[in-house]
This record gives sequence, C-alpha cells and structure tokens, in this order.
Amino acid sequence: MTRVVTFGEIMLRLSPPGYLRFTQARSFDVVYGGGESNVAVSLSNYGIETDFITRLPKNEIGDACLNYLRQFGVGTSHILRGGDRLGIYFLEHGAVQRGSKVIYDRSGSSLATIQPGMVDWSAIFDGASWFHWTGITPAISEGAAGTCLEAVKAAKSHGLTISADLNYRSKLWKWGKRPGEVMEALVSYCDFAIGNEEDAAKVFGIQAPDTDVTSGKLDAKKYEYVCKSLADRFPNLKTIAITLRGSLSASHNTWSAVLWHKGKMVFGPTYDITHIVDRVGGGDSFVAGLIYGLLTYGEDFQRTLNFAIAASALKHTIFGDFNLASVSEVEKLSGGDISGRVSR
Repeated sequence: MTRVVTFGEIMLRLSPPGYLRFTQARSFDVVYGGGESNVAVSLSNYGIETDFITRLPKNEIGDACLNYLRQFGVGTSHILRGGDRLGIYFLEHGAVQRGSKVIYDRSGSSLATIQPGMVDWSAIFDGASWFHWTGITPAISEGAAGTCLEAVKAAKSHGLTISADLNYRSKLWKWGKRPGEVMEALVSYCDFAIGNEEDAAKVFGIQAPDTDVTSGKLDAKKYEYVCKSLADRFPNLKTIAITLRGSLSASHNTWSAVLWHKGKMVFGPTYDITHIVDRVGGGDSFVAGLIYGLLTYGEDFQRTLNFAIAASALKHTIFGDFNLASVSEVEKLSGGDISGRVSR
C-alpha cells in the first residue's frame, strides 16, 4: 500500500477577519497550517495514506493542533510531544494592489528546538513509499536542518521516493548558514524537486533568462533552462516541476506550471484566478496534486501536471491552509469544465 510521510512544522495561523489590516483587528480567525502538513491533508483527502511528522508542545494548544489534523485523516501516531510552544504566524489578507503580509512568531518553537536523534525514522519509514519535505524546515533552525538531513538519509536507505519543495523563505534563514549551503546536501538525496518561479534563483542562483516575476507575465518556456540546470547539478533528480504565478494583483493571479522528466518538458494550462479567496497553501496543494498524479497516473505526465495545476487553482478558492477539494472536483476542472456552475 502507498503511504506518504511528510516532515515539518505546523503552526497556529491567526488572521484578521475578511480583509482587515492587523491594526484594525479586534479578533482573529484561527486555523492551523504549514507546508508539509498541507500536503499531508490534501493527499489524505485524495485517499492516500499519510503520516505527518512534527513536534508539538505538551499542552492544550498542542492537543488542539493534533485534533485538528486527525479530523482530516492524517496519521499522527509518530508525532513527538515536547518543547515549550507551538509556532504562530499572523496573516493579513491582501486585496487588489495591497499584497498579503505574513509575520512569524515561531522562534523557540517545539519544532525549532528539535535535534537529530529524537525521531525514530526507521520505524516511521517501515512500510512507507514516499517522503516529502520542504525548504522551510531546514530554514527554521540548525537542529531542524540536521533532523531533516537525518530523515532524507534514512528515507534513501529504506528505498523511499523522496520529494522536496524548495520553498525559499527569506524571513527564516537566520541561524547562520546560507540556504544553498544547507539545501545542497539535502536535495542531492531527492528524486523529485518542486519550486515556484523564484525558488531556484533564491536558493541555488539558477534563474530563468530574461524573466521578471513582478511584471505579472511569465514565459513558461524559459523555465526549461531552470529544470535542466537543476538536473545537471543534482543527478538523482528524475522529475522537476516549477509553478508559474503571474501576479496581476493580490486578488487576481494567473496560475500554471511546467514539468521536466528525464529531458522531456511538459507544459500545463494556465488558469485566470480573478477573485482569490486564500492563496496560502497554493504551492503545497500543487505538490500534493503532483504526488497524487505520479502515484495514480503512472507515466502520463501531462495528466499529472494538469491535475496538480487544477488542484492548486481550486485551493485559491478555499479559506485556510488546507486544500479540501476532492479528486472528482479536481478532475472535473482539469478535464476542462471551468464554468463553476452550481452542482444540484
């Protein structure tokens, strides 16, 4: 049976209601989320068995977070308990020309204080087939980076397929090493890599020629250079995917992606998302769609890419970090039905 394991930090997310600014807020909407947990929830929602690995404090907030994950069918039996606090992030939803804003409050969190040797990776990977991590985790702390390296080595020795979302976060890399120094060793163990239009440039200095992500217009063909350059640098990589977000405003984006597999480039459709509800977790929903497609559709990489892009387009319509679209809804959209008509 297919079982996917993900590892990273889940946080308490606090957002002013609607489109209020932080300075206007008198209450906050509460959900939980984080890159790797977002992927686990999506896959669980698609019927894939998942285990999410993290570290939560031994208090009622940790309990609430654990219960939140369980309601979506995610495996939580290997989650560690310890540390002083759950990480928090504050999200102010942008609108039109005012971009969204994130403020992190995660220093000294339970996951940030994790150390190599705390997780029994051998037990966790027994019977598993896939391991996924993101560049957010090694950015959090030296201990988290060391534990992540421990995980990819164990996953490789157990024969798991390994995927990584490069996920560059400039506000997190504060513990003393540059992203490329740490990520080089981690990505070398991976079979699949995923990034957005900027990640490869920010982490490894690999930039698509003649591109400007702030213009709102991206040429998908230019990203073949990024994929080939990553593959040359990391010979273990079999498949690379790049998401392409054209940001016309905070409320209006175009969304597409490309996929490279062993020298062959696949281009996906472009969706015009004109009224974004919540874009946080958009990349994670793409990753989950990609993993689902690779596990389900075999060598049909066009179908896999189309599914992943459609899944992420639907996530932009759903509040919270998690993508709660079903397989049938995603397949309906990827099949060409973009009408959004009422289902009766």
